[in-house]
Amino acid sequence: MRQKMEAHNHLVIMAGGVGSRFWPMSTPQRPKQFVDVMGCGRTLIQLTFDRFKKIIPAENTWVVTSAAYVGIVREQLPEVPWNHVLLEPCRRNTAPCIAYASWRIKSQDAKANIVVTPSDAIVMDTAEYQRVIKSSLKFVSESDAMVTLGMKPNRPETGYGYIQADLSFSTARNKEIFRVDSFKEKPDIDTAKRYIQKNNFFWNAGIFIWNVGTIANALRVYQPTLSKIFEDLLPVYGTAKEQDAINEVFPQCENISIDYAIMEKAEEIYVFPTSFGWSDLGTWGSLRENSERDIYGNALIGDNIDVYETTNCIVHATQEKRVVVQGLDGYIVAECDDTLLICRLSDEQRIKQFSEQDK
Repeated sequence: MRQKMEAHNHLVIMAGGVGSRFWPMSTPQRPKQFVDVMGCGRTLIQLTFDRFKKIIPAENTWVVTSAAYVGIVREQLPEVPWNHVLLEPCRRNTAPCIAYASWRIKSQDAKANIVVTPSDAIVMDTAEYQRVIKSSLKFVSESDAMVTLGMKPNRPETGYGYIQADLSFSTARNKEIFRVDSFKEKPDIDTAKRYIQKNNFFWNAGIFIWNVGTIANALRVYQPTLSKIFEDLLPVYGTAKEQDAINEVFPQCENISIDYAIMEKAEEIYVFPTSFGWSDLGTWGSLRENSERDIYGNALIGDNIDVYETTNCIVHATQEKRVVVQGLDGYIVAECDDTLLICRLSDEQRIKQFSEQDK
């Protein structure tokens, strides 16, 4: 019976982002999800795929990405069936992305249980992550619930949205899952400090688990126009006509996130509060925080790096060049191909203007 249920488990990796916040490694032509940010020999999207190997078979894995990245997805994830790489002709946020993937999967497996995850986050405790995902999949397979994962915060973070949970009692089927009271926008620092003083606010990781029938019904109820666009394509899914049809209808979709479209409106929304060393790696500073550091606070990613009289820096150099850094405090040093970046961590918001020169 357990193997039967697991045969209906599907994974959707959202990989359409164009972020170049890790310039010069990441560029508009090679966004961060396709880069070996951690210096471990695997890109972020490959690490995302790897975490699910023991939970979801490769043949049940789907990747939604931009048409511009189809080649790099197939190169980095050859295990994923080629017709499971779904191509967005233009960017329309997460709700159209998820609606397309959901109806595409439903056309093939009406009993599917789906995990939707971004492609560019990291997880330090893989075993705990897998336990939480498996527990959530079982929960949604037995109910009409939609589950989102809530990360237990350890600092007043202004870069993440928050989930407010009702911790007064858990669900009958799973003692670790609770109802969501509300979703909160990215707060200012004072609001974030208030959130972490309470025990029922969690970072929104953008990881969702649901049954395909549940999300299809929610789309019909709360986003009927969006739902109809993709439900009407049921006859062409899996055929040679699919991509042309998607190219025609996708630009008609509203640019809206799944949080606004469904999660903030639906009733059967639950959160699984957890902690497995998650980060969405939005900045060089967050990469430093989530990397091993020496006694002087330096994160050194690469095999041929020497630092002297240097503190609180991140140095990323993985292309076999010898890098020697002396006398810096609180800097980013990163090289890729023919570009070298040296920038204060406190000024890294300016990196965007440097990366735009590559367009």
